[in-house]
Amino acid sequence: PGLLGRSWVELFRNTPVMVQLIWFFYAFPILTGLQLTPLVAALCGLVLNASAYCSEIFRGGIASLPAGQWEGARALGMTRTQLMRRVIVPQVLARMLPAFTNRGIELAKNTSIASVIAVQELMYQGRALSAAFYRPLEILTAVGLIYFVLIYPGSYLASRLEKRFALRA
Repeated sequence: PGLLGRSWVELFRNTPVMVQLIWFFYAFPILTGLQLTPLVAALCGLVLNASAYCSEIFRGGIASLPAGQWEGARALGMTRTQLMRRVIVPQVLARMLPAFTNRGIELAKNTSIASVIAVQELMYQGRALSAAFYRPLEILTAVGLIYFVLIYPGSYLASRLEKRFALRA
């Protein structure tokens, strides 16, 4: 991981998602001359933000293994690819699973922020309906419940997977 990779991770981990979305929608076109649609700008911000966090989760999971695991695999004559596939990755998956599932759930919730750049997702529609019908309490409560119904099953499945992996460890 060189300076460029480290800088990318730090930039996207240490700036708010909303700033990233707005930057891709308003500033990126000024720099490049390419106007992004709200959806593409939102995808750029959300995907780059999530990938920066996920790369750190992966790096931390690999770094958490004792040096003896690496040395033992090398002593058996494994190549780096074999070592990663057979020894390292199977062990770190269980360690990384809780953090990865939390990032996935957070990413699903962060999609609501995309409404600030006119991506017509659930929160955008809720705000438009509450403005049209003057019923923000009911409509925004319904939006919250919809998010819960969409996200909770993933959260539940993630906790089941974590328990399953914990039993094997």
